[in-house]
Amino acid sequence: MPALNEQEAPMSVTAPSRPPSPAVRGRARPPGRQALLGWLYATPTAVFVVLLFAVPLLLVVKMSVSRWPLLTGDQGINAPDNFVKAINHRFFTDSVVFTVKYTVLATVLLLALGLGLALLVQESSRWNNLLRASFLIPSALGLASASLLFYVLYSPYASPLAPVMDHLGVTFLGSPNAALFSTTFLIVWRYAGFYMVLMLVGLQGIPADVYEAARSDGASRWQTFRKITLPLLRPTLALTTVLCVTGSLLAFEQFYILTKGGPDNSTITVVQLIYMVAFQGQNDLGVAAAISVIVLLALILINALQLRAFRSEES
Repeated sequence: MPALNEQEAPMSVTAPSRPPSPAVRGRARPPGRQALLGWLYATPTAVFVVLLFAVPLLLVVKMSVSRWPLLTGDQGINAPDNFVKAINHRFFTDSVVFTVKYTVLATVLLLALGLGLALLVQESSRWNNLLRASFLIPSALGLASASLLFYVLYSPYASPLAPVMDHLGVTFLGSPNAALFSTTFLIVWRYAGFYMVLMLVGLQGIPADVYEAARSDGASRWQTFRKITLPLLRPTLALTTVLCVTGSLLAFEQFYILTKGGPDNSTITVVQLIYMVAFQGQNDLGVAAAISVIVLLALILINALQLRAFRSEES
């Protein structure tokens, strides 16, 4: 091979590449502009929350400490008279007791039935898809429409079951317990499919490997359900419990349409009492607002206790 000429320069080594300059990568937005853009995106939601939540909440708090008749408006501060009148109202204690009773009954039935239906249709197949759709169809019907439908069904005059009801002497809304159970049946029929979907999402989030390991260890179905399914389903159970308890404590449409608080004022819920005080009889928005504030504080406390209970069980 010919020798290299001393005057020939050796092959140059490529210099390490430098990161491209901002001009090459494209113009980066300044931090201030990014923050401004984020605020612009969040503005519609913030306006929605302020106008439809914060402002009405502040107005209710203002009403609760003011003398505020329905027709004359604000008559000045009178705290704590509204809260004293609210607690001493003749239907306050009865409405609270009935609302709690209905909440416990509806929550237990909805969560148990929702979980049972979710376990039933967990596997995807042709018939299970049909069952899912069948269970979910009632959820597409509005609560007021469903209440009117069941009002006709329970009617001793217009119901297709009227001859049977007359023959057996059965009335669906004629006694306090019958009215409670009949209305609860409506709610379970209406919302069972919704809670089934929530439970189904939670069940499908549990890894299949865990069940396979349990089967290989010889665990029974009950042991698998108690030791694996329920613990791993706890976040879903927390969500569904909060939703169910909150919705039941705020029940209004179904009882207003089906029972109007009867028979003998035995099915008056707390929200019905607020409506009655504000727009029927007393026409006192101040006392109604005081009851609303009490209900809001009770909801915050109950939901906080529920979330704390589920969190402590996880730990």
